Amino acid sequence: MSVSVEAIAKAGANWSIEVTPTGATKINSFAALLAENTSVNVTFLPGTDPNDTIAVAKRLSDEGMNAIPHIAARSLSDKDQLDGLLKRMTSEANVSEVLVIGGGVDKPVGAFDNTMQVLNTGLIQKYGISRIGVSGHPEGSPDIHDDALAQAIADKNAFAVSEGLSLYMETQFCFDAAAVLSWERAIREAGNALPIRVGIPGPATIKTLFRFAQISGIGPSMRFIAKQARNVAKLMTVQSPHLLLAGLANGMSNAPTGEDKCLIQHFHYYPFGGFAKTAAYADAVAKGHINLTKDGGFDVQES
Repeated sequence: MSVSVEAIAKAGANWSIEVTPTGATKINSFAALLAENTSVNVTFLPGTDPNDTIAVAKRLSDEGMNAIPHIAARSLSDKDQLDGLLKRMTSEANVSEVLVIGGGVDKPVGAFDNTMQVLNTGLIQKYGISRIGVSGHPEGSPDIHDDALAQAIADKNAFAVSEGLSLYMETQFCFDAAAVLSWERAIREAGNALPIRVGIPGPATIKTLFRFAQISGIGPSMRFIAKQARNVAKLMTVQSPHLLLAGLANGMSNAPTGEDKCLIQHFHYYPFGGFAKTAAYADAVAKGHINLTKDGGFDVQES
């Protein structure tokens, strides 16, 4: 594989990043770490207070960022709660984009079991939100059968067309570029037209990545990290996603154009090794401040 610095920088442009409400308490200033209007997802994790998600979204908006709060279907009680949350997100935090996910709980706490049920309420449209992210699973999901995942993609495509909304897919984090590119091609050939934002694990120790992979239940990536973790001496070595990013950039730049073009458009970073470190890494990649390496990846230049 041979890919240019320019191709990597182009693929890495307009990246987004994620923060938890707990993680946000450790960040003194988002504006000091991010360029204006950077898209920042704010999680709504099982068992947490959605008011915390809204508070962080407001803080991000106040600091000039594009706040994208998560809406977790299985953690919502009913339509009234959803309506109230959306009202506050738009009025208090100036939210114009949301990410709607099923949410990682085995048993729904209320009326919603999946993303489509939330989308079909019409409440997101009611509050003028026309850009909506939904989840994508290049390596499958431990909770959802492959046939159900395929049907969900078809349903979301149909919904986007019928409602005239801008939907995109944002994926779980992965390590294998070939697997992601193969998945993108397969779902495109099956009829997907939604653009894709690929989840990228930010630089972190192998031990940390192994822990998050276990929680997420992702198969091939889990095996990839397990191989690295067998060497105890490497457990605290920082693993960067340079091979993944180079592989994705290569696939994106060499893909056909027109109707058969690759639908991967952006990268979404999961800051497992720290928010500031990941933001600096993503910024360097997007600016092309990298040196290509013999293994087909790259090193980020020291600032």
